[in-house]
Amino acid sequence: MVRPLNLEQDTQQDIFTNLESAFESLWNVIIHNDDVTPYDFVIVVLQRFFQLPPPDAEYVTYIAHTEGKAIVATLPLKEAQKRVGQAHFAASLEGFPLTFTIEPE
Repeated sequence: MVRPLNLEQDTQQDIFTNLESAFESLWNVIIHNDDVTPYDFVIVVLQRFFQLPPPDAEYVTYIAHTEGKAIVATLPLKEAQKRVGQAHFAASLEGFPLTFTIEPE
């Protein structure tokens, strides 16, 4: 059965969904320095999985290298978990111990 189009209800649902997203808590994704993972690999991971432009990826990598850790992105929890999982998986395929954590903003 095809549901009749109800613009008022559909618009209310869209507004509710947008408001729910707007009020979702944000989490910081933190990258941790290690002495094994190559610098260039880290930059590629930051670009691919966190959509950082090359200069930003290089800057975050430098900060993590010199200070031990750096904030990569601030995201809703589910998105942060997804991207961290992808990054950890990519690093494990290459045998690198690259580590990210997620902390409340």
